[in-house]
Amino acid sequence: MQKMQKVRTAVKFACIGAALMLSGCSLFSRKAPSNPPAALVEFKPSVTVRTVWTASVGKADTYAFAPAVSGTSIYAASADGTVNRIEGTTGVSVWRINAGMKLTAGVGTDGFIVAVAGEKGAVLAYDAEGKLRWKAQASSEILSSPAVGQGLVIVRSLDNRITAFDAETGERRWTAQRSVPSLTLRSAPGILIVPQAAFVALPGGRLSALNLANGGPWWEMAIGDPRGTTELERVADASGMPVLVGRDVCAVAYQGRVGCFDAGTGTAHWVKNFSSDVGVGADNHNLYAADERGAVSAFTLDNGTVVWRNAQLANRSLSSPVTLGATVAVGDFEGYIHFLSRQDGALVGRIRIDKSAVLPNAIVVGPNVIFQTKSGTLIAFATE
Repeated sequence: MQKMQKVRTAVKFACIGAALMLSGCSLFSRKAPSNPPAALVEFKPSVTVRTVWTASVGKADTYAFAPAVSGTSIYAASADGTVNRIEGTTGVSVWRINAGMKLTAGVGTDGFIVAVAGEKGAVLAYDAEGKLRWKAQASSEILSSPAVGQGLVIVRSLDNRITAFDAETGERRWTAQRSVPSLTLRSAPGILIVPQAAFVALPGGRLSALNLANGGPWWEMAIGDPRGTTELERVADASGMPVLVGRDVCAVAYQGRVGCFDAGTGTAHWVKNFSSDVGVGADNHNLYAADERGAVSAFTLDNGTVVWRNAQLANRSLSSPVTLGATVAVGDFEGYIHFLSRQDGALVGRIRIDKSAVLPNAIVVGPNVIFQTKSGTLIAFATE
């Protein structure tokens, strides 16, 4: 068992470079995992999944593009430079532009500014009508979607520098530098903006709360402490987007922990050993996470008790869980969306988008959940 785990770890990190120096290999490719993926079990669906609309937004290549929503508008981008605004209830294109360069991350929006990241650390901001407002330069490549809110556009570049730009002018407002671990995932941990603070998931397994006024730290907590005797074993990076539930901010780390922390002080309410390379989802009662082996778990928000665990999707490279109605939805590397019961984790529905991998971060818009695939399909589902 130990030998098998070492082999799996070595394959897992084939796309990782010291000090984030590799550029041609990425976890965002979301290829079939090294261990055989679980066969899809037959079951009697108890939820009807309906396709509401589909749109083509361009291929993601090796990047982790994620759609963003404001009001009834959805914004999506692709590696070839395409930025789309789509009417969220019908899927009809409102506008489609090209940034004039390859893109590496996107999209972030507050409804007024639409921000994407271009090659070599370029940051581009458009208005809601698709007109370029400004262009700025970060210190290095950006893989995480820009965060937009409270008058700022905030990005984290691969040298672990967090930079805030004025949303109206593109003027640099502040920069916060964090140390770079010697080895880390080439991943896209997210940034969550709330009034007065930005919660930043970081390599090295850190979750940091930064003051929006000047970038100074409110607090910083470890959600993944590097452990082990080798550099590979010591990788413990925060994964995906932190989520805010009431007064708690919850997050997960690869080879680390999952937990919820007081948003004001960083005090841990609960933490559990866990390993995930995608983010978490939540409702008013539970936190949901998919581990690196493909098991989906539900934890109570108040103390982290495991409510249920479903391991039927082992090694299928699952996306971050997202809640819709009475279900929790996750995508996989073959383009399937699996719907689990929020009550007990049982499989209750399944539908396939296309044959390409589902990108990690879906969004919920009203009664619909919207996924983006590597091949460029943006699709809205509803459950009945």
